[in-house]
Amino acid sequence: MRLDPDGRLGGCRFVASPNHDERPAGEAVTLLVVHSISLPPGEYGGDGIERLFTKRLDAAAHPYFRTIAGLEVSAHFLVRRDGELVQFVCTARRAWHAGESRWRGRSRCNDFSIGVELEGTDEGPFEPAQYSALASLIGTLRVHYPLRQLAAHSDIAPGRKTDPGARLDWPRLLATLSRFHTTK
Repeated sequence: MRLDPDGRLGGCRFVASPNHDERPAGEAVTLLVVHSISLPPGEYGGDGIERLFTKRLDAAAHPYFRTIAGLEVSAHFLVRRDGELVQFVCTARRAWHAGESRWRGRSRCNDFSIGVELEGTDEGPFEPAQYSALASLIGTLRVHYPLRQLAAHSDIAPGRKTDPGARLDWPRLLATLSRFHTTK
């Protein structure tokens, strides 16, 4: 996988989200935030996530969608259950994934982070293909950005967010990541 100068990843499907803006000038991307999402909740493989991130979610399609219709959110990437990578926002831009957030004394985590959604729930395990795809993605991103830290959405928004949940196997992710480790 290669990242172009604008932060578009080759080798993955790109679905443009309108939910992004400029990062603050001179802001280094040093954090990767891991999230989880499934739409409708607990259901996998549908187009609900893409529709939410592209402002095309039909509130009438599922009762839960009425509660989130109109949200303006996105992530840079989604890792599907089968390991497919989908990109919504170029990494040079600020995706709207973290919301009100704080990490190690710094607020506004969207300014200095890349957001990756894993298709899943807070309660369920993630698939081996997702760990491999996420580790490969992080390895590629580290070639272009000084990513020094990984955090869960729940770490940067405690009390407000619970994803990706306790079932994300961080030791497994880090072990898988070591196979893809690259340095700038």
